[in-house]
Amino acid sequence: MIALTIFATLAAAVISAGHYSLRQNVRLKEQLQCAWLADNQLTELRLQPPSPGRQQLLRHVDRRDWVLDQTITPAGDPRVLKVDISVSPRGSDQPAYSITSWVPAAHE
Repeated sequence: MIALTIFATLAAAVISAGHYSLRQNVRLKEQLQCAWLADNQLTELRLQPPSPGRQQLLRHVDRRDWVLDQTITPAGDPRVLKVDISVSPRGSDQPAYSITSWVPAAHE
C-alpha cells in the first residue's frame, strides 16, 4: 500500500512537470513569433524611413492574428527616430514582446 502511494505521488509529479514543460514551450513559441514580427517591422521601417506617430498594425502569422503597437518619436539626434514596438496576440491586453530601437530619419 505504501508503494502504491509513493507511485501515485511520483506519477502526479511527473504529469505536473510535463504540463509545465508544455506551457513553457507554448510561451517560448509565442515569444519567438512576436520577436520575428517586431524584427520584420523594424526592417520595413529601416528600408522606408517613417514619420513620427503611433500606429496599430494587424498581422496574420501561423494561423494567428497579432497586434503590433508602434510608436515613433524624434530622438535627440535629428538623423534618427526612436521606435517602440509591442506585439501581442489579438484580443490580449498584455504584450508578449516589446522592443525599442532606432531607425534612420527620412532624408530631406
